[in-house]
Amino acid sequence: MAAAAPSQPTYLRTAFSGRGKQSACYIKKPSLNLPRKPLRYTRAVAGTNSSKVDIPKQWYNLVADLEVKPPPPLNPQTHKPLHPEDLSPIFAEELIKQEISEDRYIDIPEEIIDVYRLWRPTPLIRAKRLEKFLDTPARIYYKYEGTSPAGSHKPNTAVPQAWYNAQQGVKSVVTETGAGQWGSALSFASSLFGLNCEVWQVRASYDQKPYRRLMMETWGAKVHPSPSTVTASGRKILESDPSSPGSLGIAISEAVEVAATNSGTKYCLGSVLNHVLLHQTVIGEECIKQLEALNEKPDLIIGCTGGGSNFGGLVFPFIREKIEGRMNPLFQAVEPAACPSLTKGVYAYDFGDTAGLTPLMKMHTLGHDFIPDPIHAGGLRYHGMAPLISHVYELGMMEAIGIPQIECFQAAIQFARTEGIIPAPEPTHAIAAAIRAALECKRTGEKKVIVTAMCGHGHFDLASYEKYLKGSMVDLSYSPEKLQESLAALPRIEA
Repeated sequence: MAAAAPSQPTYLRTAFSGRGKQSACYIKKPSLNLPRKPLRYTRAVAGTNSSKVDIPKQWYNLVADLEVKPPPPLNPQTHKPLHPEDLSPIFAEELIKQEISEDRYIDIPEEIIDVYRLWRPTPLIRAKRLEKFLDTPARIYYKYEGTSPAGSHKPNTAVPQAWYNAQQGVKSVVTETGAGQWGSALSFASSLFGLNCEVWQVRASYDQKPYRRLMMETWGAKVHPSPSTVTASGRKILESDPSSPGSLGIAISEAVEVAATNSGTKYCLGSVLNHVLLHQTVIGEECIKQLEALNEKPDLIIGCTGGGSNFGGLVFPFIREKIEGRMNPLFQAVEPAACPSLTKGVYAYDFGDTAGLTPLMKMHTLGHDFIPDPIHAGGLRYHGMAPLISHVYELGMMEAIGIPQIECFQAAIQFARTEGIIPAPEPTHAIAAAIRAALECKRTGEKKVIVTAMCGHGHFDLASYEKYLKGSMVDLSYSPEKLQESLAALPRIEA
């Protein structure tokens, strides 16, 4: 007969040493209870100049430095500016305060910094082998966020979101995920703070990336393919299209519906909103210090964009430096040619989800009904761009381009075979753009400094690489007719 499970959580402590320091690993047997005293984490981070910078103590809020403030989100029923209390049914109170804040800096709680120490500061690495392969005079640097437990930049915001919810006494959090990077990050963070976690993963990625689902489940999350039969919004989509590949907009609708109809459950978002981009600015703040240690100033900063958190996290602190006259880089957002919200969308108020449950946000959008083709960069298959990035784009402070996926994977292979890291499909867009820029420098002889965001590894995306290597990958685009149909359904907002 099996022994009865213990009524109290049990921890196994394993001590290990390295480089003259001792650390401890705590492995918790499954339980919903956590010790009241927070665990302490230490980690020696290797990588170019990482040891010369500290983990930032504050998040940076770009809104404070913009002379023209971004348009406010609107209540979907009244079309009037949103009040903070309108968001309280789905978001933690402290996250709502950060969402609407115009404070220049927001202190990072020590408990969050303590978890950040597991992987931060992340390395800034010069891609010397790639430079040699391209025979370019340009100097290429990449800020590598794949060292986090979840393998991407997403825990930078997942940890604070989970912590603030736990501090408020929330028991469960729900979310959506595309490729699974965000779902993995929130599952990881929830496991640290004793939260139940439920994830709706876009069906196309759920089928393509089974190990991401298993990663989430390992950290204790419950994962549904989206659209699902669990929610009314999911069932409605399946009724009209039983084979729907899903989209981030649909998955958001499902998660928001659950949060709005269950007390004690809150919703967490992995991109788009101001507080998410705020948390990601630890990337750019570290990168500035690392470049200073090298006596380098960037000429071009590149990041892939889907919802915008990776790009904003790297770029926003550099925009501050440019505003204050300390440097003058060009900022370039790179999106999939099949989901081109910045380059082909319109700047308008739209819902963040397909069912129209979210507030209306002024953003570059393809329309909330738009369902992108199932490209391998599932994390970039979102119909809209972060309102703050959209606003910066409208102000002319950055540029955007779209690149098809075959060129992206060609760049990824070049990167992997020179630098050794296999990128996730999402940052291959930034790598492809960096290679374009480096080859242009080869043509002109310019010795530009190019900085790019390498936001995650592709260890669970090898099926995508297999398709490319076998020659079976195809470039997907979008239907102009479907785009116009989607844009025609945008909410009518009176000026």
